[in-house]
Amino acid sequence: MLKKGSKLNSILTGSCPKCHEESMYEDKNPYNLSNIYKMHEKCSHCNIKYKIEPSFFYGAMYVSYGLGIAFSVAAFIISYVFLNSSLKTAFVVIIVTLIAFMPLTMRLSRNIWINIFVHYDKNWKSK
Repeated sequence: MLKKGSKLNSILTGSCPKCHEESMYEDKNPYNLSNIYKMHEKCSHCNIKYKIEPSFFYGAMYVSYGLGIAFSVAAFIISYVFLNSSLKTAFVVIIVTLIAFMPLTMRLSRNIWINIFVHYDKNWKSK
């Protein structure tokens, strides 16, 4: 499922979308908030530049919104439907979930955004 060459591998690991050889981020831990946005300028293996153009990752905000909605719906269903909590408690759970997963959401949205535009190239070494 997470084999090298799949989009899901690059998205979940934060690896280079073209060669999948190294992490795009200087610090792999998204919960180290001081380094959450610090990325390598380019891949040391295939030399792809991660910031394709100025303000490239602004588009990841749209992906982040969608991920936030998905996390919110999941938190609501788990707390309200499965755990039979009150409506107020369900909304508190949604807020706590969004805050707890914010660093992960920020990284995942960037990973998804760059993987929309850059595709894995198994022959990157020969180019």
